Amino acid sequence: MTYFNPLLVVISGPSGVGKDVLIEKINSVKKNYHFTITTTTRPMRLGEKNGVNHNFVTQVAFQKMKNENKFLEWAKVYGNFYGVPKKQITNAIKSGKHVLVRVDMQGANRIRSIVKDSLHIFILPPSIKTLRNHLLKRGVNDEVDMGRRLSEARTEMDCSSDFDYSVINVENQLEQTAHILNTIIEKESQKLPPRKIFIS
Repeated sequence: MTYFNPLLVVISGPSGVGKDVLIEKINSVKKNYHFTITTTTRPMRLGEKNGVNHNFVTQVAFQKMKNENKFLEWAKVYGNFYGVPKKQITNAIKSGKHVLVRVDMQGANRIRSIVKDSLHIFILPPSIKTLRNHLLKRGVNDEVDMGRRLSEARTEMDCSSDFDYSVINVENQLEQTAHILNTIIEKESQKLPPRKIFIS
């Protein structure tokens, strides 16, 4: 029988690279994962559901949670606040599940400093052109916003070597990319000595 150590897995990458879709794919085929639902003040997008894609709250409610130290980390991104709830992580780890957390670059850096043995995976696009097409399909980005996001994407990609692993999200190969992510996580969870996930 193969034993594994539950991990805190940080998934990061440029806006529009497909982090959510990859995480959904992993969750659909694996039962020993918990995807942490972040809390945010940004408006809900078309097709999103509260409590599924994010927990959508007011700025007042977010501030109250922050003051009560309920977030492992929080950040302001593109004018909106995002926070990673501690309780979801600690409960899932105690139940023996790997925890997947989707955050931006600054969030990943903060988690790395707080939870030393967290596993960090950066998702890369096949190209900047592909990334731009993904953002266009969202239908929510004007040219100024698009330029800012692509500029930040290039900066983030230049720092991908700071992560434990980098994985390219190849177009139309979602299942294969999800399999690569799962293989990395399972391999790391079986290493000795194990990664120690401690959250105060």
